[in-house]
Amino acid sequence: MRFDHVAILDWSAAKGPRLGKDSIWLAQACAPNPTTRNPTTHTPTARNLPTRLAAEAALCDLIRSSLGQGHRLLIGADFAFGTPSGFCAQLTGTTDALDLWAWLAARVTDTVANVTNYRHVAAQMNRHFPGDGPFWGNGEKQQIPDLPRLKPALPPGLAPHRATDLAARGPGAAPKPVWQLAGAGAVGAQVLTGLPMLHRLRSRFAGQIAVWPFQPPTAPVVLAEVYPSLLAAPVRALTAATGMVVDEAQVRLLAQALAGLPATDMRRIMTVRTPALSEEGWILAAGHTGLLHQALG
Repeated sequence: MRFDHVAILDWSAAKGPRLGKDSIWLAQACAPNPTTRNPTTHTPTARNLPTRLAAEAALCDLIRSSLGQGHRLLIGADFAFGTPSGFCAQLTGTTDALDLWAWLAARVTDTVANVTNYRHVAAQMNRHFPGDGPFWGNGEKQQIPDLPRLKPALPPGLAPHRATDLAARGPGAAPKPVWQLAGAGAVGAQVLTGLPMLHRLRSRFAGQIAVWPFQPPTAPVVLAEVYPSLLAAPVRALTAATGMVVDEAQVRLLAQALAGLPATDMRRIMTVRTPALSEEGWILAAGHTGLLHQALG
């Protein structure tokens, strides 16, 4: 299994255009050319994008270019592609995470000014469950009915983490629950704003994009969930040596590592068999951090 190019997206749910730390970064790396005598991965490039709609446009251009050249492209996005088992079925009536993507895309809005309604959509989802959750963390001054500021008890049957979140834990890597929308390390806002964008990409390039692990990774373009903190130690070293912001260092190094993986190792990290996979998804290379480190050299 081989990709010609790898792109890694570090997403942000920030309000208003933003650059630098805690903003959107997109890195690209070319895979080694196996026909050369001493194949090496090209040095990754990285772009800082001020808004979510600008990032979506950049991804459209990237996909269009890759398809035009007949290349295979792997796009890794740094937010959860699924939710803990039981949530999707309660909300959409199915255990297919891609149905959740469509549900969110029909309700979450975003603007050129980087303003989104995801908190109100989170409150709407909370109404489908008993109690006050599962989503929490309203960081706005204005109260939002049915979106608590503090962590409530989870509704019966829902877990705080997915199986892949637990598998990805390690030194410097501890994924937060998708239910948390605000506060240190919160990831829920990125999920609720990122999945509608990926759904639109799938619709725009129908038949050309596969979403791993929900679909076989055989299409010209493959979307996969990534977690750059799997490379926490190399990221620390790069930022210390260069002064680069963590977000940029993460996407550069992960793009470089995945682009440098031999085809056999790529096949290995894309082979996952676990219950509830269609609903929870899986982080690419979770449980195989050593292979990423080896690819960096």
